[in-house]
Amino acid sequence: MTASVPFRANSDLLDAQYTDWKKDPGSVDTTWASFFEGFELGMAELSKRQAGGAKPDASYCETLSEKTLNFRMRVTNAILVFRSLGHIAAHVDPLSPSAPDSATLSVEGLGFSKEELNEEVQTHMFRNGQPMKLQAMLEELRRIYCGKTGYEFMHIHTPEIQNWLMERIENRPFEPAPAAELQIDALRWLLEAETFERFLHRRYVGQKRFSVEGGESLLVALETILENLPRLGAKEIIMGMAHRGRLSVLANFLRKPLESLFYEFSENYVPNMVAGDGDVKYHLGFETVRKTRSGDDIAVMLAPNPSHLEAVDPVVEGMARARQRMLGDTAQRKQVIPVLIHGDAAFAGQGIVTEVLNLSQLPGYSTGGTIHVVVNNQIGFTTLPADARSTRYCTDVAKMIDAPIIHVNGDCPLEVAHAAKMAIEFRQTFGRDVVIDIVCYRRYGHNETDEPAFTQPNMARSIAAHPSTAAIYRGTLLQNGVLDEDGANALQKELEDELEDGVKTLAEREATMGDNPYEGSMTEPQPPFSFGSPATGIEESQLKSLGEKLLQTPESFRLHPTIAKRFLAARKKAVEAGEGIDWAYAESLAFGSLLTDGLGVRLSGQDVRRGTFSQRHCVFYDTETRERHIPLNNLAEDQGRFCVYNSLLSEAAVLGFDYGYTLLAPNVLICWEAQFGDFVNGAQVIIDQFIASAESKWQRPSQITLLLPHGYEGQGPEHSSARLERFLQLSAGRNWAVCNFTTPAQYFHALRRQMKREFRKPLIVMTPKSLLRHPKCVSKLSDMGEGTSFREIIDDENLLGPAERVTRLILCTGKVYYDLMEFREQNKIKNAAIIRIEQLYPLHEDLLKELVARYPRAQKKWVWCQEEPRNMGAFNYIRNRLSEISGHRVRYAGRERSSSPAAGSKAIHVLEQEKLVEDAFSV
Repeated sequence: MTASVPFRANSDLLDAQYTDWKKDPGSVDTTWASFFEGFELGMAELSKRQAGGAKPDASYCETLSEKTLNFRMRVTNAILVFRSLGHIAAHVDPLSPSAPDSATLSVEGLGFSKEELNEEVQTHMFRNGQPMKLQAMLEELRRIYCGKTGYEFMHIHTPEIQNWLMERIENRPFEPAPAAELQIDALRWLLEAETFERFLHRRYVGQKRFSVEGGESLLVALETILENLPRLGAKEIIMGMAHRGRLSVLANFLRKPLESLFYEFSENYVPNMVAGDGDVKYHLGFETVRKTRSGDDIAVMLAPNPSHLEAVDPVVEGMARARQRMLGDTAQRKQVIPVLIHGDAAFAGQGIVTEVLNLSQLPGYSTGGTIHVVVNNQIGFTTLPADARSTRYCTDVAKMIDAPIIHVNGDCPLEVAHAAKMAIEFRQTFGRDVVIDIVCYRRYGHNETDEPAFTQPNMARSIAAHPSTAAIYRGTLLQNGVLDEDGANALQKELEDELEDGVKTLAEREATMGDNPYEGSMTEPQPPFSFGSPATGIEESQLKSLGEKLLQTPESFRLHPTIAKRFLAARKKAVEAGEGIDWAYAESLAFGSLLTDGLGVRLSGQDVRRGTFSQRHCVFYDTETRERHIPLNNLAEDQGRFCVYNSLLSEAAVLGFDYGYTLLAPNVLICWEAQFGDFVNGAQVIIDQFIASAESKWQRPSQITLLLPHGYEGQGPEHSSARLERFLQLSAGRNWAVCNFTTPAQYFHALRRQMKREFRKPLIVMTPKSLLRHPKCVSKLSDMGEGTSFREIIDDENLLGPAERVTRLILCTGKVYYDLMEFREQNKIKNAAIIRIEQLYPLHEDLLKELVARYPRAQKKWVWCQEEPRNMGAFNYIRNRLSEISGHRVRYAGRERSSSPAAGSKAIHVLEQEKLVEDAFSV
């Protein structure tokens, strides 16, 4: 019978795979490899029998092949099961006397009989085909994968990465033991943490310190990473962590002077001597330079962090990317290493962790891989894992980005050191995230004043009876002859003496008060705030030149017809006429002028390249090839770099990242734009804990600029309000600028002002939606020309009568100004003046007093008009300030109080809008 086409195709595939396997067994899929091994083994047995004179019949050959193949497949499966699931039987819990039993990994569970254990096996999938007994192979696999370290890596989709990890894991038994000095180093690192924590416990009784006791191996991991950086081409570490173990990391890893740290425990400690209002000691940051055993210097920076645990994660990533940019390390990103230290409950439970993991391989946010270290206390505050997550491990979320996960017993410091060494080597090889899960425990409660036995009596008893990691490891070194009793005691005394010396030094400093105990803190003092605006205008000829370059595309570039005919044509007409500059064009001119000044610009957010409202188009796309052209990167040879990135669908992580970027990139204007302004509420923790308060708490200035589309156009409650009131409620101490501009020129000047002032402050902008194309919301080039600058308050420039006849003063901000103007013109109202508050905070009260003095007859009739409901917007913030200036109660024109930002009905919106505008001229 003639073979069918499918049969011939399958036959050709079989032949091709077999040929490849004969040349290189590792070149084909493992299933094919095991099939060919079984086939050849069966054929070899058949040849032996034939050589002995036997004449096997067809049924014998069939039975032999099936039996051999079945056995070989079970051997292959056993290897794969250990690689995939060996971690479930690893002894990684220090509170457990033994490893957990796993029926899956038992001889029977793997499908073997006891008689088969003496069978000889030989497969290229393990030990390069070295012959061995089945029992020996299973025992070796168990030692590798079910010891004090468990590995998860078979979920990774890239064979190259799988094989790299497999080779290192399975060859580990052949590695020599660490040198004696390295083993003693590990004991030193453990004892440094343990001695420090016990010293604090005795000397500062009852004070919270969130000790690392039970997880001291964290210091072994960090020190191992540090020591391995020079040979791997790294120069810096940027770290983030919550409060658990932070003091020990500061003292023992960053080497923060002990006298400085002890001062923060003393009764004389005044936080605002350091920075603004200050913060508690276990939230503070620090930076230093560590010298490794090889003599190389490694800069180490620990970012300050509030109690919102994982909120610092994206901030650290942004800081790392900024440093990589500053060092010119933007291709391989090997010189600056982000290290994030997590708690188990937070890593599993906080959504921002997932968002940050999702950043890891994105072009605009990648930092070349992060080392995540989980200090797994097996509890979160008082909540056990069974109530805290739906996954086996707290680290399972990291599998979504193919990160290898190394689970390690925290009582085994050499295992922790091995995990850390493998992690940094992996990161430097593949530029990807890796997770070290140090399974340990928490010796005390959530803090040292808690009683853990209230809620976890069994765990508390186990921990109380459990010797410390340092004590266990010390005994191991003594037993193995690596260290004698005298050497161990001398090491302990040396560390205790260092702590006592720190207390003595503090006493001397407090007596003189002449020294600053804050050397190495991350404070960054800056000049005081002032309203004086720098000259942000530039020559009109330069503006015109920039405007023309922004319209250019390469030859043969096929731009979308709509963009060419409408978008660019309108801009060309505007720049030639010197007027009609809209919001997006003014933004491009501001960006371009900063770039030609040699500064950088970064714009990040959801769909920012095009813009939510199809207004920006700062990236052009060829309609056939999708080749990109970015005009802002083609202005001058020596210009700064413009980076624009469409972000992942996240607010918190992306805003945190861009904020972190600003901390270490003061020469880059960094803007984050929300798709709609109200989406910013997804990033509220970043705003509350960092952007609004970081300068006060940690004296960390930032020039982050938030662009938040805001305005009432009948788009419903989810697309109207950027929650202006929340930003105003957080305004104090001149911590930032909160603005709602009415002209493109004002936006132009504000962006340039961000980079031209001597001091750095965040800028919050309520950006428009309908005004993006409003025919009257345009500016002239002369409005941005030389000699012009930003105006915090704009007087009425379009009065219908003399100022002396004005009896009503309407004050407003943003889009409603145009509605008020239209109503006044239509009704020919001559006795009302409209003043625009362009910068709500800080409010320039002196300038306002100067402007309102023009209207002496209007002093008793001031109206605040806004689109937002009465309990939202700026009214509650500004009414008392206006009343103090005028000496009278300020009247209100706007929507009534509401729990929702806006009505869902377009018809209701129109009626409300008409009424509030009319009320402004009548209340």
